[in-house]
Amino acid sequence: MSKSVINFKVDSEIKRQAQELAQELGVPLSTVVNAQLKQFLRSRSFSVDDSPVMSDELEDILHQIERDRKTGRNFSPTFTSVDDIFQHINKSS
Repeated sequence: MSKSVINFKVDSEIKRQAQELAQELGVPLSTVVNAQLKQFLRSRSFSVDDSPVMSDELEDILHQIERDRKTGRNFSPTFTSVDDIFQHINKSS
């Protein structure tokens, strides 16, 4: 298979991050780009997935909140009136 060179502009930070990730995965960035181009040709379509990805720190925080919710820890009771809220606050102080 003969090779061709494609020149296109890419945001410098995107290129740096993509190169780092490809290196972590043990492949050159050109392999990633070739795989995406082949997928584009096979499917005759492309999709963009901009789903937010939670950081490990945020996932840990959410797991802690879920544990607290299940055990009733760090959660206030429900209130039916403003007076009940102030009574709870004053009792907690």
